[in-house]
Amino acid sequence: MNDTIAAIATAHGVASISIIRLSGPEALSIARHIAPKAPFVPRVASLSDLYDARGELIDRGIVLYFQAPRSFTGEEVVEFQAHGGLIVAEQILESALAHGARLAEPGEFSKRAFLGGKIDLSEAEAIARLIEAKSVDAARILARQLKGELGSFVEESREALLRAMAHSEVLIDYAEEDIPDELMEGLKNQLESLRQRLEGIVESSRRRRGLIEGFRIAIVGKPNVGKSSLLNALLSYERAIVSEIAGTTRDTIEEQIRLGSHIVRLIDTAGIRQTDDRVERIGVERSLLSLAEADIVIALFDASRPWDEEDDAILRRIEEIEAEGKELIVALNKSDLPRVLENEKLERFRPLQISARREFEGLVQALTGRLDTLATDEELMLASARQIEAVEECARQIGQALEPLSREELELFSYHLRAAVEAISRITRPFESEEILDQMFGEFCLGK
Repeated sequence: MNDTIAAIATAHGVASISIIRLSGPEALSIARHIAPKAPFVPRVASLSDLYDARGELIDRGIVLYFQAPRSFTGEEVVEFQAHGGLIVAEQILESALAHGARLAEPGEFSKRAFLGGKIDLSEAEAIARLIEAKSVDAARILARQLKGELGSFVEESREALLRAMAHSEVLIDYAEEDIPDELMEGLKNQLESLRQRLEGIVESSRRRRGLIEGFRIAIVGKPNVGKSSLLNALLSYERAIVSEIAGTTRDTIEEQIRLGSHIVRLIDTAGIRQTDDRVERIGVERSLLSLAEADIVIALFDASRPWDEEDDAILRRIEEIEAEGKELIVALNKSDLPRVLENEKLERFRPLQISARREFEGLVQALTGRLDTLATDEELMLASARQIEAVEECARQIGQALEPLSREELELFSYHLRAAVEAISRITRPFESEEILDQMFGEFCLGK
């Protein structure tokens, strides 16, 4: 990190303001060439003329100087806030490059902040995910991670595991002596409690992953029950082809809409039924895949038609969905027509009466309520598959460590604990062997 990097920090296009950022040992000297009259008082904004490499005026804008180490990257940082547009920001960037900076690689400012100890990996990941947040709740969760909530939990977990490892290593050294039963029971209870907490966090994070990525809502049912009509009604425009011919929708159709404070992806699926048509069969297979990936499933039935074998197949499918613990809403479409459909098993799902063409506000309210319920869980949330995998592996290693602990096989116990520490450390910072030594000498004063 001996060079100075530069990049446009705002999205390309026409806007009121564009931000151009410099970071590195030469940031201040390069900035003085661009804004020679700026005072460059740390953390004080000043208005200044901005010039290109030939000394020609580019714009008049705001200059901000952040003196190392009190900056985002921990290095010398200068920001220029100029009028937005396609040309001005590029000219300022070209001037910075002409005076010795190089173009930053994607994510390099955050990478330097991590390497400089200003943020950990969880905070760096939160920055990236916050930009892509699909709901207000997602932004709130990621803001908590930016403040270090996840990092603090990881550090607490590491400390608990390291203390257990320290006890184990000392007990190995004094293996000829009897190990107190209360010590073994204490270690077991602490680790079991931590394992259960980790597994709870993984389960909650998977259930709420739509907060970050956008919840997926699949509309399923047999052919010609009004799935495409409902999609069009929710979107407020004719996105899907609607006809009375069964099997019109041969593939899944996906579109984004906003429900309450959430951006969701609606998926209109092909009608699920047995068919000899090869193309339609592929559509049915994709429908089943969409069901597996959906966060919420809307099971649609036609209230104006008698119950048949295809309805039976859909009922069996939603019973499987219910058993999996997936969010499920059952709706009877075409409520503006006389109701013919009757089935006692269906009634236990408390189906909503709707009309995809006229009245579906109750369904929208039900969807919004389910989304809000998914978002209100106050459990710590992991923001990426990488974090989930790390915590899941940590919990698995703790579980494997408990088995040799019960047999007082301390070497194997320590092996699994070390693997658990290494796994959870992937979220924030790599594990270093010296940490276990710090715990051993700090708690037991060995070698005194």
